[in-house]
Amino acid sequence: MSVMTLDMNDDYIKDVKQLQTIVQATGGLKFTVSDSREKKYEWVGKTLGRFRYTYLNKKDKSIVKTYITFVTGYSDSQLDRFIREKKTYGTLKVKERTQYTFPRFYEAVDVALLADVANGYHHQNGHALKKVCEEMYYIYGDTQFERLKHISVPHIYNLKKTNIYQTKALHYTKTQAVSTNIGERKKPQPYGKPGFLRVDSVHQGDLDKEKGVYHINFVDEVTQMQYVGCVEKISEHYLQPLLEEILELFPFIVVNFHSDNGSEYINKVVSQLLNKLHIHQTKSRSRKTNDNALVEGKNGATIRKYMGYIHIPKKYAESINTFYRNYMDDFLNYHRFCAFATDYVNEKGMVKKKYEIYMTPVQKFLSLPNCEQYLKEEVTLESILLQQKRFTHLESAKRMREAKQKLFANFKN
Repeated sequence: MSVMTLDMNDDYIKDVKQLQTIVQATGGLKFTVSDSREKKYEWVGKTLGRFRYTYLNKKDKSIVKTYITFVTGYSDSQLDRFIREKKTYGTLKVKERTQYTFPRFYEAVDVALLADVANGYHHQNGHALKKVCEEMYYIYGDTQFERLKHISVPHIYNLKKTNIYQTKALHYTKTQAVSTNIGERKKPQPYGKPGFLRVDSVHQGDLDKEKGVYHINFVDEVTQMQYVGCVEKISEHYLQPLLEEILELFPFIVVNFHSDNGSEYINKVVSQLLNKLHIHQTKSRSRKTNDNALVEGKNGATIRKYMGYIHIPKKYAESINTFYRNYMDDFLNYHRFCAFATDYVNEKGMVKKKYEIYMTPVQKFLSLPNCEQYLKEEVTLESILLQQKRFTHLESAKRMREAKQKLFANFKN
């Protein structure tokens, strides 16, 4: 890289084509201009005026800009600003800095002293370090702490970010994001096989700072078979028995358990339960909002539709759970029709989904090739078919509606 000044005389250059020849002749050499900003601005303004930049065609404008960039090193955005200023005011001026700058109160020795204190106290919190600085001056009379005696806690953390502090500190790490190795962060791929569950929680609202019940929604990705539970709180004490109960309700072998990153599912209790049942646990990926879209859609289409948005006190969790087991499970899986997508590939290779097939979750399961292979040992196809014919679609819907009315009437008592 060569160093040049703007004292060179290029006034003889009158044609834009000459500029292009000069730039091409350098063969990619770069120059660093050693002149002041004032001289650079003056030269850029003079060059724009000499070639009457405003009246040039698009190609010639590009050549002039390339030449100015070649000489000064200014970026395209800077040159565009210069061109606008030249067109508006007829000249380029260096703007003086008018922003007020606060005087520096804490010197480098103070930052180094603060780092020394932090090292001695194994990097306690800012409040503790502030008290040390105060008492080192007022009680022990150490004049090194004359400025640090008034330092605020937030400013201690500001000084910790400086290069001086980080150089002197024996131990410095940025705050680390909370992370856990429970569950694999990926989107499950069932490849047409049942047993890949999507799980989510739905809160039934607050009233006067009192929490409502929590619904726990389980949906199989392939068949859309769905079971819902209800608990008073989403702690391990309430969740563990419910998880065991619902996982047992699915007629097929559960292979995968997928949830969001909520702590109610990403914890040791759930992890140990799933490991005991040989169920693989996965969790949603960052910035991938569709990873758990199926169960979130079912939250609105079933739970919110049938249970609403009103606050339900947590004392009714057991009654709601009984309603789910006795009425809603049968309706959702044997008598409520769901839409299943068919993939179509267009001439551009793009996949478009069309929802043309409507079946109940059990009908979808029975339509799978050799569906018996997925069943648990204690479940048979005959038992599923018998349960399917226990009620008609309309009878099941009416049973559930009447039971729901009685349940909600109980909430008002």
